[in-house]
Amino acid sequence: MAAWARWCYRHRLVVVVLWLGALLGLGAAGSTAGTAYTNVFSLPDTDSKRAHDLMTKAFPERSGDTDTVVWKTDAGSSVRDAAVRDRIEPALRRIAALDGVGGVASPYATGPRAAAQVSADGRIAYAQVTFVRQADEIPKEQIERVVDTAHAAARDGLRVEAGGQAVARTLEPSAGTSEAVGVAAAAVVLFLAFGSLFAMLLPIVTAVFAVGTGVLATMLLSHVTDVPEVAPLLGSLIGLGVGIDYTLFIVTRHRRGILRGLEPQESAVQAVNTSGRAVLFAGGTVCVALAGMLVMNLRFLDGVVIAASLTVLLGVLAAITLLPALLGVLGARVLSRRQRRALAASGPEPEEPGGLIARWSAFVQRRPRTVGVLALAVMVALAVPLLSLRLGATDQGNHQESTTTRQAYDLLAEGFGPGFNGPLQVVVDQRDPGATAELVERIRATGGVARAHPAPPSPLSPFSTAADTTVIEVVPTGSPQSEETGRLIDRLRGDVLPEAGVDAHVGGVTAVFKDFAEVTADRLPYFVGAVVVLGFLLLLLAFRSLVVPLTAALMNLIAAAASFGVLVAVFQWGWGGELLGLGEEGPLTALLPVVMLALLFGLSMDYQVFLVSRMHEEWAHTHDNARAVRVGLAETGRVINCAALMVICVFAVFTVFPVFVLGGDTEGATAGIGLAAAVALDAFVLRTALVPAAMHLLGRANWWLPARLDRCLPHLAVEPKEAEPPAPEDLEVLVAAALGTPRPPVSPATPGPRGPAGAGGSHGVNPYGAAHAYEARNGARDLSGEAAKALPPYDGQGPATPYGPYRPGRRTAPGARPSGVPGPRAPGSPGYRRAARGPGAPREDDAPMAGDTPMEGAAPGPYGPVVHGFIITPDGDPIHSVTLTLLSKGGSQLDRVSSLADGSYILAAPVPGVYLLAATAPGYASKARHIMLGDGPLTYDLELVEAVGGGVNAVT
Repeated sequence: MAAWARWCYRHRLVVVVLWLGALLGLGAAGSTAGTAYTNVFSLPDTDSKRAHDLMTKAFPERSGDTDTVVWKTDAGSSVRDAAVRDRIEPALRRIAALDGVGGVASPYATGPRAAAQVSADGRIAYAQVTFVRQADEIPKEQIERVVDTAHAAARDGLRVEAGGQAVARTLEPSAGTSEAVGVAAAAVVLFLAFGSLFAMLLPIVTAVFAVGTGVLATMLLSHVTDVPEVAPLLGSLIGLGVGIDYTLFIVTRHRRGILRGLEPQESAVQAVNTSGRAVLFAGGTVCVALAGMLVMNLRFLDGVVIAASLTVLLGVLAAITLLPALLGVLGARVLSRRQRRALAASGPEPEEPGGLIARWSAFVQRRPRTVGVLALAVMVALAVPLLSLRLGATDQGNHQESTTTRQAYDLLAEGFGPGFNGPLQVVVDQRDPGATAELVERIRATGGVARAHPAPPSPLSPFSTAADTTVIEVVPTGSPQSEETGRLIDRLRGDVLPEAGVDAHVGGVTAVFKDFAEVTADRLPYFVGAVVVLGFLLLLLAFRSLVVPLTAALMNLIAAAASFGVLVAVFQWGWGGELLGLGEEGPLTALLPVVMLALLFGLSMDYQVFLVSRMHEEWAHTHDNARAVRVGLAETGRVINCAALMVICVFAVFTVFPVFVLGGDTEGATAGIGLAAAVALDAFVLRTALVPAAMHLLGRANWWLPARLDRCLPHLAVEPKEAEPPAPEDLEVLVAAALGTPRPPVSPATPGPRGPAGAGGSHGVNPYGAAHAYEARNGARDLSGEAAKALPPYDGQGPATPYGPYRPGRRTAPGARPSGVPGPRAPGSPGYRRAARGPGAPREDDAPMAGDTPMEGAAPGPYGPVVHGFIITPDGDPIHSVTLTLLSKGGSQLDRVSSLADGSYILAAPVPGVYLLAATAPGYASKARHIMLGDGPLTYDLELVEAVGGGVNAVT
């Protein structure tokens, strides 16, 4: 990853041009090819599917969508009045002549069916408009012309409204409108978080490139596979969320690196090499969660999985390629002007995180039980409404009262009963008219049926089988969403039709959605189980722990339960519906749990990976669980909360914009509120409070993994691999040099044990052939024939500083020290005294520094034996990423760290004694010293010089 990021940074113009070319190329190809989205919604092996297939085969001309135009007169007048007919009949004829309209059934025609289209009081009537295609296949312009023509017939005393599935499409926002509003909201949050215009633009530009290429690629894929029309919308939704998230994590790490003294290029490389790895893993977990939808065995979801997964993968690719290039373009301007001025005036910031989130992290460490109990109580309280969850379908009765679809729905319910908006269709495959008539009477006598009558026959086409098929239209007494209507469907299928002895099936929109809800409820446990198990396995491989993935799985389920509890309270119980501008309460859409759980599990795993990966990194260095959890939350909590806030803005747009601006799209509002609530609860309650509290309480058990399982599992590391320790032969030379043991020279051409010269081991460089080789024995010479230089005397113990009591089994992290304890001074800072010059001169700062408080007279033992200091060049500049190894006298490795951005390091020893300190870094001559550690810390600074002759492991 480091080499990849460095290449993208250095070749930034090439990378930007490639992404621009991809976006423009896909755009040109998409505009030329167009789209071929399909609507393959089907429920195999359901009664409503069999009814639909039979009806489509028998009445192909009725397979298009049927909408209604409904009108109402004022009191004292009738729809049969000549003045009303003179306004309505010409409008119906114009509608019938429009493109895409197959026919119009007018109440002013002759016959009993036309008469049934007028209410009993004569004030409400409706006409049925049959399109030649299904609602999702009709161009929106054709639907808008029908609605406009109907509304043009209205006048004072005459209301005209239009309703139906096709008419509802006119309420949908234009493509890209909601996404644009969501991006604008996220931009405001980013600017407030970063305080820099350029830093704010980075996540936005990267996410737009990812989503743009993803949507355009989905358009092209629709020509080779079945992709539903809703797939690009869901792909954009998840793409914007994760795209901004991933870029934000990397940019935050990059800005932190610059503020702590790294050069922009090295900071960008380090950010991609650390946070970029977590982004790769997090993107994989999101794709796994999306792929879990395939378990539902609903074929129309396959295209959704493809589109959303493709957008997520492109978001990951943009984060690790386009983003480093853009960071290279901006350089230090990724910081605000105020931050750049402060960096120039005051120098790098301290390593330890600060601010509100750091104080909160410390509070959670002190009160884990209190925080955990309160957070869990909040989540449980919000999850209680989940017990009343009822899946079904939203209809136009849930739209806002100001919409034409809601007005038409209410007028039909007023004039013809609430069940008129969701009639059932009993399709009978029967030749015997007598048996059909008997069945009609049985249905009329069934409780919950308002009326039932056979549909009129249609003209037979050469391919029609209508002579063998009869359709009985059944109007329930209850509304389409009522539980009473659901019980009626069960009675018809379970009792009435079998007792009649006919081959009949119950269909219609209401029956279809009921079947869909039942299928979803039956298969949802398998979907949840698959996603949870796959997520558990991925986290198990990443963090090599059993408790961490178990905790993540449990937290994901808690977040899902609480978010669905919020949805039930808002949409089923109606709490806050008026405040949000929502329509009537009703059941939740059956498809919502599938889509919402896939997105929620994906985003939850993202936040879990970013949080725990930093904890795991600290645990690997310190083996101190309390510190690991505290530092992990302090360093990632703010960015997780900021990322969640942006995702909430994007999701909330799907609620605020369609409902308040367009006045409809209740399903979009449901998804927006549910996802926004889920992300808010997950980030602000679970990841910020409950997860760290639980990990504090679990202690070292968080990182437990059986040894046998550890050996069997493949290694999949989220964190970058630590710097390679010196090769065994190099360590042997370093040990010998430090202890004064003579070693024979090694030929430069001699290959190391890990490959040929230059490929590993000593990289083909003879440590003793370097210009600064040391040897203790008299008469020893290096390869040049010169006498080897004598080893310097070992360095003594420096002044002790109160790092805190030593605890067995606890190791101090690099740069870590308790609050209020002075640490090593950075080169050039007040109180820092340069080490003495000259070959072999000690480099530790033996004199107490200003502000230090040595422990004079302190009893031996309570302070851990540690060595700390800075790695610097002869000019006093700090050197970061130097591998420092603490060895026993026999050469066994005891501790190993890398120096930080300011060159500081800390190594810990188990007990006081004499140890070896080895420092290696690419491009610098390695150095080894033997030191004596007492009960307290030793301050020890090391100077490294550039290697002579290109050697990277030359010993000084």
